Amino acid sequence: MKTISAILRARPGAEDTLRAALLDVAAHVAANEPDTVGFFVSQDAADPTRFTTYERFTDESAMDRHNGSEAVARFFRIAQPILDGEVILVTADEISCR
Repeated sequence: MKTISAILRARPGAEDTLRAALLDVAAHVAANEPDTVGFFVSQDAADPTRFTTYERFTDESAMDRHNGSEAVARFFRIAQPILDGEVILVTADEISCR
């Protein structure tokens, strides 16, 4: 299983826009990506400008299809101007899951 973990921070005041953009990607994944077996989005309770995602893919091809999708491209077009700093991405091989 391939995974991506991401940490994103919205500029103050742009939290709702980033949240909506992430949820749009989640909706696209649910409707169109059967090989994306998990797409989790969280908003930090103590710092609402900070969001995390955890994404699970059956294999590298599924991850590449997701990353190359129009939904992800649209997300970054929306998010880029409202991000506060760089997106932290970790791509990994899952070694345990419950």
